[in-house]
Parts: sequence; structure tokens; C-alpha cells
Amino acid sequence: MVAEAKEVGPKRYRESYGRYLEDFNVGDTYEHRPGRSITETDNTWFTLLTMNQHPLHFDREYGAKTEFGQVLVNSCLTLSVVTGMSVSDISQKTIANLGWDKVRLTGPVFVGDTLYAESTVLAIRESASRPNQGIVTVESRGLKQDGQQVISFERSMLIPKRGHAIDDLLDY
Repeated sequence: MVAEAKEVGPKRYRESYGRYLEDFNVGDTYEHRPGRSITETDNTWFTLLTMNQHPLHFDREYGAKTEFGQVLVNSCLTLSVVTGMSVSDISQKTIANLGWDKVRLTGPVFVGDTLYAESTVLAIRESASRPNQGIVTVESRGLKQDGQQVISFERSMLIPKRGHAIDDLLDY
């Protein structure tokens, strides 16, 4: 279950998102929704925020002269959006993001494209040093509105077992 309402008092409930270690199964694929349409403002601000000065990301005249014929969305923005889309489903309870591997940019993203994401569980193992936690590795994919894949990557996270997430322990 991705979202659940936990009873925290008489006739009082608190929403909780994400999965515990026990909720993952190798081979399962989770489709992350809603999608996210990328605007020119998103791309320009992200490009400026990260100090990426390549004109392909913010100069229309430059972009028009490239093989793409237009401004290209910053690939780090694509990675961030696809990762972010997966959080409420697979990593909301995560203790630590352990890293990204095998990042592949498989298609261009342009202003106005809508991204969707999905993740497939590749591996699960209990932590050798942390008895109430384990490591989950997923492959996430970003897809445009027409189904074209534009990015894929593997991500590993330290996930708590049921009853050991921070939101299980908070009393507020």
C-alpha cells in the first residue's frame, strides 16, 4: 500500500506514504502518478540554479540551430523530476538515498513535454549492520506523453522495516 491512514487517536487519522522493506517484491513495477509537464520556467530556473551555462538549455536561437531544432530540457532536471515522482511511492520512508547508477539519457525532453515515471524492483536485501533496515534497488524510467523513454537509472535506498520508520516513531 502506497498511502494509508494510520489511526493516531480516537476518530483521528494521519496519512502515511511510502513502503516498508516488507512491501517490496523483486520484479514488481510501480507506475508513479501524476505526471509532470515541463515548462520553460522550470527549465530556465533549474539551469540557472545549477549554474549550467550551456546555451542549448536557455537560448532559443542557439537551440534552433542544433539537431534538436529547439531548446533542450536540462537532463539533470529530467533526473530530478523522475526521481521526485517516485518518492511518495518507493522512498517516502527512506532513511538514506544510497546512490544512482547506470543513468542513461535515452531521448530528448523539450519544454511542453509531460513526463511519467515507473520503477521496477531489482533487488532487496536486509542490512548486515542495521537489523531494522534493508537495501532496495530499483530501476526507474522516465517516459514522455507518447510513451517514449527518455531516461533510465538504478537507485538504491536504505528502507526501514515495518514499525521502524521515523513517521512510526513520531508522537506529534
